[in-house]
Amino acid sequence: MEKSYNNYRVFGLYNRKFKISEPHAPPEVAAAFKQYAEGAARMKAEQLHKFLIDYQGCTDAHAARIVAKVFLPRHNVDGLTLDHFFSLVFDSQLNAPINSQVHHDMSAPMQHYFIYTGHNSYLIGNQLNSECSEVPIINALENGVRGIELDLWPNSAKDNILVYHGKTLTPPVPLMRCLESIKTHAFLKSPYPVIITLEDHLPPHLQAKVAEMVIRVFGDMLYCPESLEAFPSPNDLNHKIILSTKPPKEYLAHNNADLSHSPLPEKYISESDDEEGEEVQEKLRSRAAPEYKSLIGIRAGSAKKGLRQALRDGSNNVSRLSLSEQRLEKAADLYGTDVIRFTQRNIMRIYPKGTRVTSSNYKPMIGWMHGAQMVAFNMQGHGKSLQIMKGLFSSNGGCGYVKKPDFLMKRGVNNEVFDPKLTLPVKMILKVSVYMGDGWRHDFSHTHFDAYSPPDFYAKVYIIGVGADGAKKKTDFKKDEWIPYWNEEFTFGLRIPELAVLRIEVRDHDTSEKGDFGGQTCLPVSELRQGIRAVPLYDRKGLKYNSVKLLMRFQFHYDSSL
Repeated sequence: MEKSYNNYRVFGLYNRKFKISEPHAPPEVAAAFKQYAEGAARMKAEQLHKFLIDYQGCTDAHAARIVAKVFLPRHNVDGLTLDHFFSLVFDSQLNAPINSQVHHDMSAPMQHYFIYTGHNSYLIGNQLNSECSEVPIINALENGVRGIELDLWPNSAKDNILVYHGKTLTPPVPLMRCLESIKTHAFLKSPYPVIITLEDHLPPHLQAKVAEMVIRVFGDMLYCPESLEAFPSPNDLNHKIILSTKPPKEYLAHNNADLSHSPLPEKYISESDDEEGEEVQEKLRSRAAPEYKSLIGIRAGSAKKGLRQALRDGSNNVSRLSLSEQRLEKAADLYGTDVIRFTQRNIMRIYPKGTRVTSSNYKPMIGWMHGAQMVAFNMQGHGKSLQIMKGLFSSNGGCGYVKKPDFLMKRGVNNEVFDPKLTLPVKMILKVSVYMGDGWRHDFSHTHFDAYSPPDFYAKVYIIGVGADGAKKKTDFKKDEWIPYWNEEFTFGLRIPELAVLRIEVRDHDTSEKGDFGGQTCLPVSELRQGIRAVPLYDRKGLKYNSVKLLMRFQFHYDSSL
């Protein structure tokens, strides 16, 4: 292919010049155009409508909206040429890979949903000495996160509340600043409820002050049930703020010691929701102001009598239980079905282990496959795990609530539930075609990948899923091409497609082991739209490139007997 290009490769005493041509329709797109245009040079409106329904799986109404947009411009009144048709299918707004609207049933109780949840939401960077700020809270909310975590500590004078990561060098941020930022930004991205998890290290008189602050800032936005026998739905709690923490016990007459200004002994200060120091925490909570207790919308429980007992006690009431990633792994290994039963009625929150000081994250799939609603992540970090998290929560219009698969909520006639350890048969065949890519020439300098030649791009296609569903494949690399045409198809057999995430990554093939990064995206398999789709790519931090995208095709076949 001839290309106009301003960079040169030096070969001895002469230069080699590369040129870039405009992208053209790959063979499969040309074939689809020919089929639906019935061999004519132009495709009519009714033919495009038929293509959108038959080939792309659009509803009649959705197809009609697209046709109206495409044929509104004057130059399309006589029909679409192949170039126009190619521009249409390569438009990531008109032809996106997943639905951008909320479309899940939002009327089920809250435990029926995965909830987009942050961990130590106030930290800008690492867990040891990065700044605490309202900025990462704002960023998280504007990206659809619905679970915010705040660690509350007394200031040195014991007359106000600060937010920071205890027993570290993280400079604090005032609680009031965090609360006001939450109020301002909570519902810009999504109308569904925001859960504020409070990790409370306060004496009773400051718990009372927290209650005053929360009432002053949120007022009628607060969800404060007198009692809670069952969780309401996200629809029921539109534009509501929910506080979640361990409730203080009622005043005990025999606790006469003045604990109101007694800080926790240092040995009891530990990572989020650890059970060390539980007895001391209970003594402090026993004198807390009653108004603080009345503001708790989702009460956090504990596992003082053992985790398995706590999981079984969850059948008698509704609460939230927090586990570290290691404790979840142990529980999943020893009594996974008890975890499933617990999450069918209650809320489970998983948080990163304390050694993740760089704000890295764990693999979220084990939490999801056991029904854990609040798989809490360090949103200020980056990496594949966070990209997968963002991929799952691009579902349902990015509103922060994703309906859990039905099999995680069902019980059999003998009270049996889904067993994550069972080996299941293949339920769905997914075919992924990677046709071509474009946009790097606009978003990157011409010397970004190689000082002397265009990049040698290849695409890696992964399935991130439960057990045997995990898979990885890749295309050949296309040498010296800013607009690579791969035209390769991959087939994946999925046992639990409801929890699978498709990850695509583009790299430049060179002498290094991993090559140079050219973009990535993660898409929930359950949300993929069939047909030829324009798939935008993102950088390592999850920021969308202006122009970089792939042209792909998705095809599915379900086994109706399963």
